[in-house]
Amino acid sequence: MSRTLTVSDSIVVNARPAEVYRRISDPARMGDWSPENLGATVRGGAREPSVGMVFDGRNKRGAFRWTTRCTVTALEPDRLFRFRVHAIGVTRPRLPGSIATWEYRFEAVPEGTRVTETWTDDRRSWPDFVANAFDRVATGGSVFADFQRRNIATTLRNLKKALEAG
Repeated sequence: MSRTLTVSDSIVVNARPAEVYRRISDPARMGDWSPENLGATVRGGAREPSVGMVFDGRNKRGAFRWTTRCTVTALEPDRLFRFRVHAIGVTRPRLPGSIATWEYRFEAVPEGTRVTETWTDDRRSWPDFVANAFDRVATGGSVFADFQRRNIATTLRNLKKALEAG
């Protein structure tokens, strides 16, 4: 079975693109919406998002906890925020490797902002059967594309609720 390497979903949020971008482009805030991420620590003291900014994300799935190292690879204020995950570890991201890329696009619409979240599996060198077997163990029975599809939907719903509540 070949892998689905990219999944995405969108939602319309009753907020301006600048506000949605400001919240999403602050990695420390992602834990406010994500069912898996607990937030992040920006390395090097950067205050504003920029290409090359590095941050360590704290994550959980059930009782399991881990940390990832991420680098912002593209941004366009009020339009785009993208980062790649390139190291992982339990307490510190020690194991380097291409893991995933996350992208958020913001489009002004009459109702506010259409937010599109996209996950791309960067484990291209893994044979499909190995990735699928690993995924089922790591997610409790799913392949990552299906698992991330559910996580994206939850994140977007939570983001909408938080931003529209003020």
